[in-house]
Amino acid sequence: MKKSYLIASVAVLSVAVGGLWWWSQKSAADAVEYRTGKVERGNLQATVAASGAVNPVALVTVGTQVSGQIKELLVDFNSEVKAGQLLARIDPETFEYRVRSAQADVDASRAAVMTAQANALAVQTQVSRAQVDLDEARRDFDRKQSLVEKGFIAQSEADKARALVNTSTEALKAVQAQVGVAQAQVASAQANVAQREASLAQARIDLERTRITSPVNGIVIKRAIESGQTVAASLQAPELFVIAKNLRDMQVDASIDESDVGRLKVGQQVSFTVDAFPGQTFTGEIRQVRKAATNVANVVTYVAVVGFSNEGGKLLPGMTANVRVVTDVRENVLRIPNSALRVRIAGVEPPAPAASAPATEAASRTSTRGRIYLLGEDGKPKAVHVRLGITDGTSTELIVSPASPDAGALKEGAAVIAGVQSPATGKGGAPKSAAPRLGF
Repeated sequence: MKKSYLIASVAVLSVAVGGLWWWSQKSAADAVEYRTGKVERGNLQATVAASGAVNPVALVTVGTQVSGQIKELLVDFNSEVKAGQLLARIDPETFEYRVRSAQADVDASRAAVMTAQANALAVQTQVSRAQVDLDEARRDFDRKQSLVEKGFIAQSEADKARALVNTSTEALKAVQAQVGVAQAQVASAQANVAQREASLAQARIDLERTRITSPVNGIVIKRAIESGQTVAASLQAPELFVIAKNLRDMQVDASIDESDVGRLKVGQQVSFTVDAFPGQTFTGEIRQVRKAATNVANVVTYVAVVGFSNEGGKLLPGMTANVRVVTDVRENVLRIPNSALRVRIAGVEPPAPAASAPATEAASRTSTRGRIYLLGEDGKPKAVHVRLGITDGTSTELIVSPASPDAGALKEGAAVIAGVQSPATGKGGAPKSAAPRLGF
């Protein structure tokens, strides 16, 4: 008996506890509060924000191809220079000695040419003399051969004359060969002159390179040397100066995230600010979107070149610019707060999307799908599938087709749930989830 009474008591207590829990949950559910926004009509601008550095359009690095000590330094930071103007001078003494040595080598080689030419002339004279001797020997042989035939002299005399002809012929050949040698010596001496003249020209060029001149008109924005400093040019020319060709026509090299680069086009208008002039906005346009990507810590960015006119020279190279590019504009469109797109209410699901209606001008825009919750007159939320357009980071365009079954509810002034708050937990607001990724 007592055991039955105990079981009945436990059962009654369990039912009471369960009922109390159900009542508390029902009360908490009924007490859920919704923070709402409005479907409004207005203008929207889709923008891309980035940062970059202000740079001159053309930067020229001035270096040196010869090594030595800086003897003169004629310009400083911010000096305006002209093309061909002397900027600095490397001590030329060593190079002047090299020029003098090369000049002496040229003079010596030219003298060697004259000597070789004189030798060639002397050999040529010997050729003439040998030719005369040969002709005389032949005449003597012919005369003695005639006398032998007449019996006036012995045959031995004719034989001697023939031998002299042969000797004279060989002597002529030897002298003619010497002529070839002499001419080759002249050619070698002349080639040596050309080589020495090339060395002299190189020495003069090196001497000229001790004069560091400006290749363009511009302003010196960097000076990397001091007077008396020694510079060494080995595998590459050391940097001495950096000259900005024109500080009135400048550019911002902005780093654009890969998710935004597809929205940029050449010619788009750009506004930007710099910390040096708070409250002042500068304008320019996109001149180039470079295809070379930069990957830093798995973040891929591209460089957009924003050109602008720097009248008055207010902006200086190296300043950080905060860039804003307007990529799309919508005027007089329906818009909802972005927080409404992040709300999710358990148990409240929208009906399956209906078949696509014929595209209208508004519905044919590039868009994405999303879900929002409208607050009905009975205070209960209703989930609705919607089409979304561009966003300005705060509000998003709401594209409503007249053929949509929810067109009557999605109108200006409609209440849309932007956050949920439950007094039972003391917590509320939209869930901390990422903002929707919109394709526009």
